[in-house]
Amino acid sequence: MHWIAIILIGIAANLDNLGIGLAYGIKRVKIPVLSNAVIALISMIVTYVAVTAGSVVINFVSPDFANLIGSLLLCVIGIWTLLSSRLSKQGILENPEVFDEDKNYIISFREAMTLGFVLSANCLAGGIALGANGISAIWTVISIGVFSFITVGAGVHFGGLLTKTFIGKYSTAISGWLLILIGVLEIFS
Repeated sequence: MHWIAIILIGIAANLDNLGIGLAYGIKRVKIPVLSNAVIALISMIVTYVAVTAGSVVINFVSPDFANLIGSLLLCVIGIWTLLSSRLSKQGILENPEVFDEDKNYIISFREAMTLGFVLSANCLAGGIALGANGISAIWTVISIGVFSFITVGAGVHFGGLLTKTFIGKYSTAISGWLLILIGVLEIFS
C-alpha cells in the first residue's frame, strides 16, 4: 500500500507544477533541463527535510497514532488545497514571467532556485504527514523529484496544447483530491 501512496504523493505534489509549466509554455518562457533539475532537486530536499521531521513524530507517539495523525493531516492538506486553490499559485499562473527577472524568456539556474522553493511548498506539509505515517523517505523524495521534473518539463513543452484540458484547468483541485485519497487509504492500511 505504501508504494501507491508514494506514487500518488509524487503526482499530487507536482500537479501544480504541470499547471505552472503550462503557463510558462504558453508565454513561450523556456525552462532548460538544468533549471528544471534545480526545481526538482529543491523539491526533493524540502521533501526529505519534511519526511524526516514527520518520522521524528513516530518516536514520541505510538505508530498507530502517528499513522492516524499523518493520514488525517494529508486529508486536511487536501481540503486546504481545494479551498485555497485560488490563492497559492494563481499569481504565477496568471503572470509566469514574474520569475524571469532578466526578461529573456529563459528561466536561469538562479531564477529556477527561487521558483523551486515556491513550487516545493506542496512537498512540505505532505512530506511531514508521510513521515508520520512511516513511509520511506528516500522513495518519497525520489517520487517527488521524478514527477517534478516530468510535470514541469511536460508542461513547458505542451504549453499551448494542454492549458485548455481538464488537467490544465483543474490541476490544483485534482491535487487536493489525490491528497485526501492518500490520507483515506493510509487510515485503512
